[in-house]
Amino acid sequence: QVQLVESGGGLVQPGGSLRLSCAASRSIFSISAMGWYRQAPGKQRELVASITRGHVTNYADSVKGRFTIYRDVAKNTMYLQMNSLKAEDTAVYYCSADNDWGQGTQVTVSS
Repeated sequence: QVQLVESGGGLVQPGGSLRLSCAASRSIFSISAMGWYRQAPGKQRELVASITRGHVTNYADSVKGRFTIYRDVAKNTMYLQMNSLKAEDTAVYYCSADNDWGQGTQVTVSS
């Protein structure tokens, strides 16, 4: 089991950027897969991006070319770089490692 803490959310204008961080309580080296999910009001939680231990990445079609997922094993942290943000990216973003979840961080894209 691993505890996960997200940070980096906030309010940003359309077209802006944010970087989310997901800090793990232990080494992430052996974690087979980690991911970022989001849940907007009234909608189901959806996968945004995932990354395997072998650094294979996968993205939702809606964020391809704008978001980048990566992880720093030395810092036990996973990141989500989000560029060219749109209003429809507004949601609570959660990180996941195998079957564990963080508490979420709010991202609001609005002018």
